[in-house]
Amino acid sequence: MIEIQDIFNQFGDEYRRNHKLPLHILKTMIAIESCRTAELGGHVDECNECGHIRISYNSCRNRHCPKCQTLAKERWLEKRKDDLLPVGYFHIVFTIPQELNFITLTNQKEMYSILFNSVSETLIELSRDKKYLGAEIGFMSILHTWGQNLMNHPHIHCI
Repeated sequence: MIEIQDIFNQFGDEYRRNHKLPLHILKTMIAIESCRTAELGGHVDECNECGHIRISYNSCRNRHCPKCQTLAKERWLEKRKDDLLPVGYFHIVFTIPQELNFITLTNQKEMYSILFNSVSETLIELSRDKKYLGAEIGFMSILHTWGQNLMNHPHIHCI
């Protein structure tokens, strides 16, 4: 299965030459490209019983790296299951017009703050309205910055 690391390794240099990216995104791309490769070094594990040797390359530990964060994601999901109440849930996704993607990419703190506040205010206002629910709700929101096609597509998932 193709991974983000494969895409970055194949197309990352050209993409960086043709697009001006913020420093933190450049660092993330480079970290993902290097993750679990000889570039980050490695270590040797040897079984005390049979002497079998296994060489493992070091991880980048970047919070955006799928290789590094899969286990953390699974643990987080399991803990969230403990928080669920025995009631029905709704999954709602809020996004912004694609024309604002570049502005969001270059002004993340401000734009993500506006997006989270808008989502929160919208959910609270609509849920209080008797026409829709007439209730106080609780919700959890998660920001995704990429779409399934791995392009910049900021959106918020709410449960």
